[in-house]
Amino acid sequence: MKEIVVITGASGSVAKVLAKKLENEYSVRFLTRTKNHDNEFEWNIRNKTIDEKVFDNVSHVIHLAGANISEKKWTNERKKEIISSRVDSAKLILEILQKKNIQLKSFISASAIGIYGAITSQKIFTEEDDKGNDFLSEVVSLWENAADEFSIKKIAERVVKLRIAVVLSEKEGALKKMSVPVKFGVGSPIGSGKQYIPWIHIEDICSAFEFALKNENLSGAYNASAPQHTDNENFTKEIAEVLDKPMFMPNIPSSVMKMMFGELSVVLLEGSRTSSEKLQKAGFKFKYPELKTALKDLFNKN
Repeated sequence: MKEIVVITGASGSVAKVLAKKLENEYSVRFLTRTKNHDNEFEWNIRNKTIDEKVFDNVSHVIHLAGANISEKKWTNERKKEIISSRVDSAKLILEILQKKNIQLKSFISASAIGIYGAITSQKIFTEEDDKGNDFLSEVVSLWENAADEFSIKKIAERVVKLRIAVVLSEKEGALKKMSVPVKFGVGSPIGSGKQYIPWIHIEDICSAFEFALKNENLSGAYNASAPQHTDNENFTKEIAEVLDKPMFMPNIPSSVMKMMFGELSVVLLEGSRTSSEKLQKAGFKFKYPELKTALKDLFNKN
């Protein structure tokens, strides 16, 4: 009999790709706001409601739910939504599992490299480093604390937190947004262009979640970012090269980004490198360790 895995954040591309990876070996269920299929179960974080049947005989939960950080300006209301979608959702799952007296084999939570803060420095951050002191690092810290409660309350035998870099997908997210101006021949770096962009191919992040699920010796936090480091200027140049497009426009000034995006602009204008050595030492192998290979695959340019 297949073990049951419940995945939150069903509408995201990571959940969809991950489910396909797991469906042969596991029985996959989704928690979603709107039920469309038999393996989907509804929940509403704001109303604290959940179809409890989703947890019948469950062994693992992979918690991917979370409002998009860079989709809208960071108003006070949006900030609350960003935190609640991650933290309150985890708390709701914990409450139901406690009520039903269910113990998980694993609770595997998405996290983010934003825990180290939105700064540009020469430091390469590891899991041993302290959290930053801005909004993003606060969000991720609260997120991870909510995940750790599953271990503290003895609801999960182990908790794994994957600190995800920018996920590269041809369907959504940063790569799709960055590639649009490049395709029209007007791509250009943002701000100084020297801010680092830790990144990971969508195939690799889904493989990392699968790896965390299957390896019982894994617990704690792991940086999930490709081994090859790059900055914003080089990233944009690589996109242009793979798409065979010119790149001659001047950098977009930081002041323009701040005017357009407000506090959110820090995500675009700052960034440091992160080390995935801990994950690799645990036995994980990246299929796309280099940016150019990843871009060629995503743009079907192989």
